[in-house]
Amino acid sequence: MNGIGRAPVAVWMVAGLVLLFLLLPIFVVVPISFSANNYLKFPPDTLSLRWYAAYFGAHNWLRATIFSLEVAAAVTVLATVLGTTAAFALVRARFPGKQLVYVLLLSPLIVPTIITAIALYFLFARLHLIDSWGGLVLAHTILAIPFVTVILTASLSGFDIALEQAALGLGARPWYALRRVTLPIVAPAIATAALLAFLTSFDEVVIAIFIAGTNAATLPKKMWEGIWLEITPEIAAASTIVIAFTVVLFVAMELLQRRNEKLIGR
Repeated sequence: MNGIGRAPVAVWMVAGLVLLFLLLPIFVVVPISFSANNYLKFPPDTLSLRWYAAYFGAHNWLRATIFSLEVAAAVTVLATVLGTTAAFALVRARFPGKQLVYVLLLSPLIVPTIITAIALYFLFARLHLIDSWGGLVLAHTILAIPFVTVILTASLSGFDIALEQAALGLGARPWYALRRVTLPIVAPAIATAALLAFLTSFDEVVIAIFIAGTNAATLPKKMWEGIWLEITPEIAAASTIVIAFTVVLFVAMELLQRRNEKLIGR
């Protein structure tokens, strides 16, 4: 009994230590971004917004940020449409090799990103898609589709098909029942999957290094190059902006996920 009573406390302590280990870099990067020094120093001697002013005043940083947002937006649309369609097929349809198709769709989650990046590099080089907006969008879409498929498959698996069948029984056409009954109920899951697809593209750096060239540099790639070429607190400012943006999207995903669970529970 004593062991059982102490087990939850031990689990919480380990979880807390792991969480602290994961968040510790953030507690270092954020203060450095407000440093007035000309170099990276923790803790900073004095606080200043000079590096944020430098970030928003630099054309190359803003261009990389806007380019990342454009790519992530396109990836969100493509991955959400393709992943949702795949999820409907996996849940509703019956066809030979369905489990194999599901495994293949999830393979980008299993295969190391560096392997995927090398494979895409040789493929896209033949298709002349290196250093292009379209090539980067396609590459990031391949990474984002599995996340969308997993979320929508779980949501559709818990969906009460009787609701859709009732609409069909009342004379609704299949597409109308899908649009007015099914999609509104799974809409929070679709929104969550779309946000995750956006983050997958916006934060990705390995494939961007291989696929994006000088004309298609994303913000993570620009930050990676800045570490090698010029180590200044401006990189910390860019990192803090990305962290804040990511946290906001993760909070939005959590709220949507909770709403989706409540709808499924009903």
